[in-house]
Amino acid sequence: MSENQLEICPVCQVKIENGDKVLFSSGPTGTRSKLWARVCQYVQKDGCINQEPDVVGNVIPQDYYSSDIS
Repeated sequence: MSENQLEICPVCQVKIENGDKVLFSSGPTGTRSKLWARVCQYVQKDGCINQEPDVVGNVIPQDYYSSDIS
C-alpha cells in the first residue's frame, strides 16, 4: 500500500495530495491548475510550490472563477 504524498505550500498553506489533488480551505477539492488560476498567478511570492508550468498543467477556462452568478 502506498502512502499519500502531502505537500503544503509555505506561502498560502494550501495542501496538495498525491501531486495534483488540492485541498482548498473551503469548498470542493481541485487541481493545481485551478489553484494557479485562482491564487498562485496573483501571489508571485518566493516559496510558492505551484509556479512551474510543468507542475501546474494545462489551465482551462473552467479553472478560473466564473463571473456568472446564479
